[in-house]
Amino acid sequence: MGFAEDHLIPLVDKGLGNSAYLVDLGNGRALAVDPSRDLRALHSAARRRGLTVAYAADTHLHADFLSGAVQLAHDTGTTVLASAAGERAFPHQGLADGDEVDLGGLRLRALATPGHTDEHLSFLLLDDCHELGVFTGGSLIVDSAARTDLLGAERTEELARAQYRSLRRLAALPDATPVWPTHGAGSFCSAPPGAERTTTIGAQKQTNPLLAAPDEDTFVERLAVSLGSYPAYFARLTEANRRGPAVLAGTPPLPALDTGQVKALLAVGGQVVDVRPAAEFAAGHIPGALSIPLRDQFATWLGWLLPDTTPLVFVAGDGQDLAEVVWQAYKIGYERLSGHLAGGMPAWLEAGHPQTTTAFVTADQTPDGPYLDVRQEAEYAAGHVPGALHLELGDLASHAGDAPAGVVVACGHGERAMTAASLLERAGHAGLTVLDGGPADYAAAHGTKLDATEGGAR
Repeated sequence: MGFAEDHLIPLVDKGLGNSAYLVDLGNGRALAVDPSRDLRALHSAARRRGLTVAYAADTHLHADFLSGAVQLAHDTGTTVLASAAGERAFPHQGLADGDEVDLGGLRLRALATPGHTDEHLSFLLLDDCHELGVFTGGSLIVDSAARTDLLGAERTEELARAQYRSLRRLAALPDATPVWPTHGAGSFCSAPPGAERTTTIGAQKQTNPLLAAPDEDTFVERLAVSLGSYPAYFARLTEANRRGPAVLAGTPPLPALDTGQVKALLAVGGQVVDVRPAAEFAAGHIPGALSIPLRDQFATWLGWLLPDTTPLVFVAGDGQDLAEVVWQAYKIGYERLSGHLAGGMPAWLEAGHPQTTTAFVTADQTPDGPYLDVRQEAEYAAGHVPGALHLELGDLASHAGDAPAGVVVACGHGERAMTAASLLERAGHAGLTVLDGGPADYAAAHGTKLDATEGGAR
């Protein structure tokens, strides 16, 4: 058994596409790398092994989630390790390039690897002079590198060139060195995401097309064409992480609200978010409610489609975990959670309030009308229904007028399409049909073949 098998515990957030890591340092002490504010999985893993988190290392000022390092410092006296250049406004041990921290036998060496952010550090874990592995955060990731456009278009190329130099620096480590990135499959910080979450330096030299770029200009070009869209909330969290998230006392409450309280909140600008499965939403929902089914990707779409200043009321179905709603919201800085509708939709209907229904049908039941594909650009380019109108879900609210009447709304399975339909309904569209399935299902049912393009079209 190697070090990773015995001592490294990856904590994967499939929704955000990230990995945090818990390292067993021995003697009941642990190192956490890039922990999220949602510390439930980390605490569970630590308890199973009888560990206390002595150190928490953040590789960079994250844009896609709030760090849990401040909470760990408050709860257990954890020492926070982070780049001094990040100018974090809370107690931490600021590190610069080459600085080392004695973890009680093992050592952690900071390597300046800017590109994804200016102050980005990778952390090389050492046992004497032996490289146990490197936590690369948002620098070198599996078969790619993290995106360099989060600080604005005017700095994208500059940061891409910094990323080129950072990847070359990491590639100089021994081939056998394990690579433990933070960003991975499903992360909008990846460019593009891959399927695997960990790798080695030697494997990346063989398979990473960016490391294979013959020169810096080619690297920049390859990275630039892989950059897709990303959620709007990314613009806020870097500064929130620099200031430090507020410390929480357990799971924040989500009060039960009666129908009168829900209507009062709606009257002053609140928003209903319906977290039930798409089929249940389709069968009947509060008029104007936004459908975001509770699943791994819930936080991404909440943060993409709603501002963090809007008071939110949730409608849940039987057996759905309200604590999961709360933590997914809080880990991306959404804290104006007014409550949930007590009794759900049955209580709403019993009070005599109206509901809206949405057609949710399989491919063989869809009409031959216009087809709106709300998937991401790369998904659309890989294969789409001929003649489809393409509008990414994240852009739909500002382009709702472009959707024709009687449109079939579709994604890969149906969840995002139902979210899109709820946005269109709020904008005044009626008579929508949502596809319960994906483009291949539609093409088969309608006797056509999917088109593929080099790039999607609006």
